[in-house]
Amino acid sequence: MMIDPFILLGIGIVVVVGSIVLLKLHPFFSLVLGALVVGIMSGPENLQLFATARGLGPAETADILSQSAGERIARAFGNTIGRVGILIAMASIIADCLFKSGGADKIIRKLLKVFGIRNAPLAFLSGSFTLGMPVFFDTVFYLTFPLARSLAVRTRKNYGLYIMAIIAGGVMAHSLVPPTPGPLYVATELGVNIGVMILAGIVIGSITALAGYLYGRWADKKWPLPIRDSESSSLEELESRTRLGDKDLPSFSRAISPILVPILLISGNTILNLVLKDDSPFNHLILNVFSFAGDSNVALTISAVIALVILSRSKITDISLKKTIQNSLAQAGVIILITGAGGAFGRTLEQTGITLRISELFNIGSIAILPVAFLITSLIRTAQGSATVAMITAVGILGGIASTADLPFHPVYIALAIGCGSKIFPWMNDSAFWIVSRISGMTEREAIRNFSFLLSIMGIVGLISIIGFALVLPLV
Repeated sequence: MMIDPFILLGIGIVVVVGSIVLLKLHPFFSLVLGALVVGIMSGPENLQLFATARGLGPAETADILSQSAGERIARAFGNTIGRVGILIAMASIIADCLFKSGGADKIIRKLLKVFGIRNAPLAFLSGSFTLGMPVFFDTVFYLTFPLARSLAVRTRKNYGLYIMAIIAGGVMAHSLVPPTPGPLYVATELGVNIGVMILAGIVIGSITALAGYLYGRWADKKWPLPIRDSESSSLEELESRTRLGDKDLPSFSRAISPILVPILLISGNTILNLVLKDDSPFNHLILNVFSFAGDSNVALTISAVIALVILSRSKITDISLKKTIQNSLAQAGVIILITGAGGAFGRTLEQTGITLRISELFNIGSIAILPVAFLITSLIRTAQGSATVAMITAVGILGGIASTADLPFHPVYIALAIGCGSKIFPWMNDSAFWIVSRISGMTEREAIRNFSFLLSIMGIVGLISIIGFALVLPLV
């Protein structure tokens, strides 16, 4: 007898969330365990339902039915890593090089000079958003916090606003703009071109970040945040960098190049394929060049090479490139494993036939799928704390929709809705909650006001914006 896909979905989420929250197990192990439980409990009837939803032929259906749960999980794990493994590894190298070379610090300093002290919050907002594309949010916060704190000590005001501006920019880029793992994986699962995801993520991310900035200005006046002693020992190296002179840092054009190059190459490939229609020899050559260099794996590799060159010429310290790469890959390896396990868990959920069951409850060919995607991601995020895990799990539940439903809009809007849903009310089970509160010296109540409420407002504004764009500019 077939077990209802919604029951299997509930069991899978309970296993994963319970393992992470209650048993304090590593997310990789928790996701693999959840995948095994769901995979074992999914009978032939569930797999047949999945094959029907996917529109698979008799041979493909027979192949899936012949596989054991372990085989299905291993294949999904391998397929996931095959799609995003190189990208995550290269993004980690870029992030490490930007930090160690002083490039990230240079970007923030330049933006502060351009905007001026009066508009410093906008500088922190735009700077953290820019850094948040290739760099994980906790690293962005570590990099920019010393500057915000020292500026607040100097001006004796707006400390809370500076912190919230950093958060608003960094967290939205982290969930909406590749090559960070969450939006990268969601885009590949939904068949969304990475260039399209980058452009759309920047647009929606800018809107949500601006909403966060406006909330930050209001909250800073209503609940001024005092500057207190904080857990700054881990920031010793970062604070030492803030005391360096500009002559010791790379130029702004060099510092920004590892971020701009992949965006220009990937987005350029997408735009040129839309613009260059005639088949002239010159256009054909340009398209071939960008088709190669604009491939996500190639573009990120080129960017990593540029970042390593910048690091090799750094005046800060004598740095071993080999050791830097080893450390970066060690950090990326854990993320790749979690992403692969999340992909395996998501695929086992999809193989329960959940997509077809959702389509029976909702008109997935309508705009309603956007708030559904947002809500599913929000519930998973609030329950277990990780935005990336929430996005991976949600796209596993909804992954078949983009390929099987006759959507009246581009599937990038589903990817964006999932990204915004991952921002809803992060609290004590979220590592970023504690990173922000402990480093900035916030109490738990202050962190809820300045972090949890901030992210929730941005997520809701994002959903409203996404629905509006999908109605007015469906891109189909």
